[in-house]
Amino acid sequence: MGVLSSVGRVLFGSFFLLSAYREGREYGSDGGPAARYLEPKFNLFAKQVSTNTGMAVPHIDIKTVIATTLYLKAYGGGLFILYSSFGAFLLLVYLALITPVMYDFYNYEMGSPQFFQLLTQFSQNLALCGALIFFLGMKKSIPRRQSKRRTVKTKTT
Repeated sequence: MGVLSSVGRVLFGSFFLLSAYREGREYGSDGGPAARYLEPKFNLFAKQVSTNTGMAVPHIDIKTVIATTLYLKAYGGGLFILYSSFGAFLLLVYLALITPVMYDFYNYEMGSPQFFQLLTQFSQNLALCGALIFFLGMKKSIPRRQSKRRTVKTKTT
């Protein structure tokens, strides 16, 4: 069981590590293709949040958003491979922040092909969130090893 768990963690964590590596190589001075793809979606999301909540959303530079997501994916994936709960937490934060922005199925008509494609990807990210929450729950439920102390026998006289 330990080997399967290790292989699963390596596969799961490497998905995020490789994604962060690819985006990091393309980052450049303007944030790369990820920034160009994310900027209109992020602006639309910020506009909808400010409209629905009545609170102004502060302006955040898209390069900062991309750099933050790179950090969360890279460190979270690496720490997850090393069996760290903090790595799982970083990946969970990344998914919670980026999923509603990237996969904005709610901005499309219900019958359109974009709606179904984005809804499917949104659901996949929710499944990844569920796997991370399961990992965190399982890690907390496994009892820690007790040290094997010798029991002190009382002497009878």
